[in-house]
Amino acid sequence: MQYISAAAIPLMIFGIVAFGMSRGIKTFECFIDGAKDGLETSVRILPSLIALLVAITMFRASGALEMLTSLISPLLSVISFPKELAPLALMRPISGSASLALVRDLLTQHGADSFLGRCASVMMGSTETTFYTLAVYFGCVNMKDTRYTVKAALLADLCGMIASVYVVRLMLG
Repeated sequence: MQYISAAAIPLMIFGIVAFGMSRGIKTFECFIDGAKDGLETSVRILPSLIALLVAITMFRASGALEMLTSLISPLLSVISFPKELAPLALMRPISGSASLALVRDLLTQHGADSFLGRCASVMMGSTETTFYTLAVYFGCVNMKDTRYTVKAALLADLCGMIASVYVVRLMLG
């Protein structure tokens, strides 16, 4: 079984090349064209990604994250959402790497099998880095009007965050 999984990708690549050659397609030229398009797309979305990363760094370094967390703490206590998870809930839609750093801190402080550790882990799997994803996808196609996408994605993230706490509480105590 181990050998089959190790050979899966090379066999798939060989199969694609063989299929293309049987149809008279110049597979190497197609590969080069695809690589060129990918590089052009990367260059086109780079300004959006740089702006997003700078904004995230400034937000965390300025202390605004801690200030916003303390500001929303009373609302969180009403819905029984742990205030320790608030920084993660605020950063998750913006940055995956910042979110992972916050989860690492939570796991280090409280442990992987703690209620907070489990909630953070479920939250990471139940939500998306919405703004990063939108910057990449909409930047790739030069779309400026996102219409309802941001609102719907943030609502889905909010539901995932709240549900993660309640599901962990229900399933694991």
